[in-house]
Amino acid sequence: MFERSKRGEHALLIQPLPPARGGGSPDDDPLEEFAELARSAGATIAATLTARIDRPNPGYYLGSGKVEEAKMLCDTTGADLVLVNHQLSPVQVRNLERALQRRVIDRTGLILDIFALRARSHEGKLQVELAQLKHLATRLVRGWTHLERQRGGAIGLRGPGETQLEMDRRLLQRRVESLQRQLDKVEVQRAQMRRARLRNEVPRVALVGYTNAGKSTLFNALTGAGVYAADQLFATLDPTVRRVEGLDCGPLVLSDTVGFVRDLPHELVAAFRSTLSEARDADLLLHVIDAADPLRDERIAQVDAVLEEIGAGELPQLLVYNKIDRIEGAAPRRDHPGQGHERVWLSAMSGQGLELLRQALAERFAVVRLRAGLHLPGSAGRLRARLYELGAVRGERVEDDGWRLDLDMPRSTAEQLAVLPEAAPLKALLLAAHGGGSYNRGG
Repeated sequence: MFERSKRGEHALLIQPLPPARGGGSPDDDPLEEFAELARSAGATIAATLTARIDRPNPGYYLGSGKVEEAKMLCDTTGADLVLVNHQLSPVQVRNLERALQRRVIDRTGLILDIFALRARSHEGKLQVELAQLKHLATRLVRGWTHLERQRGGAIGLRGPGETQLEMDRRLLQRRVESLQRQLDKVEVQRAQMRRARLRNEVPRVALVGYTNAGKSTLFNALTGAGVYAADQLFATLDPTVRRVEGLDCGPLVLSDTVGFVRDLPHELVAAFRSTLSEARDADLLLHVIDAADPLRDERIAQVDAVLEEIGAGELPQLLVYNKIDRIEGAAPRRDHPGQGHERVWLSAMSGQGLELLRQALAERFAVVRLRAGLHLPGSAGRLRARLYELGAVRGERVEDDGWRLDLDMPRSTAEQLAVLPEAAPLKALLLAAHGGGSYNRGG
């Protein structure tokens, strides 16, 4: 057992390197990103150590010489925590902790810790706990053999009985099943909300991208939602959905999703299925990219790989190159390549180029919409309720003989609704609009 330091954790970062090939210099980017992950978890970096791994040691993953070097670094720098940028087996973690006399956490454990720190909603906390338990299930060891108990004195039941390890596994499995049932209920509720958006034919757009690319800042700039945004990895985890108004094509639904990172643990990909489903079920993906990142092309490829993994690889994308305020001489613009995705260059922080993005979205979802006033008599309460259910009512005034509604809805939806027996006022409005041209064409 290793007690957590009360003054804050000072961490030694260990970056394994692949076997040297062709004498090339090592890539510093994985270590820099791992250092940022450590800072996001609240650790202070005391020292870093790289280790060339030609053949992983089954007991430590690192070579015995590197283990001794890490022990010396910990003693000289005062590091009380060791973070290894690789997934370690339970035996390797236990052996390293015994050799270093400090807690050892691998990459998966560190990311899970950050997710547990940042989750705010009930659903997010359930998802984090589920991912942590699935990770813990592979790390239960026989540490409680002194608590073995007898199962009874009947013939065939004598003996050591159920061990504490078996009890831990059973209790853990029960908790996993309970969390899974709760998340299934949440997923049903989200599916119902998605079906409601589909009924109204409101376009669905999802923000995706590498973590810390500025998705939440862009989300706030477009919707005014006030979602927490900071210059750190995994600043927001819980999915947030808001309407974007004021576009020529009418409103659309924008969702902010969790950021991606290289080597995202599979436990998180599985547990955060409802968060990622917002991307999978979208009509368009806004792929947010840090334009000032020198490795932006590599980041794009890593995000595309995760999208393929969750079944969203074939969805149309609009590339948003964010943070152009960090590039000297860069200006907002739209690129229309002959092949590939359209690109919009902007700064969500300063607001430069946001209007270009709004124009691009309006052109993508340009549809014929019905925007008009509709008078409903008092007997048309059923039609009024249906229009509210579809989200088509933008305003209402009560009159002596009924209601005056301000409608904004896709014309195709209005035509489908007009065939119902109680929808005669809407049918008359459509006929008048078609003859007088009183509906708008978005875009």
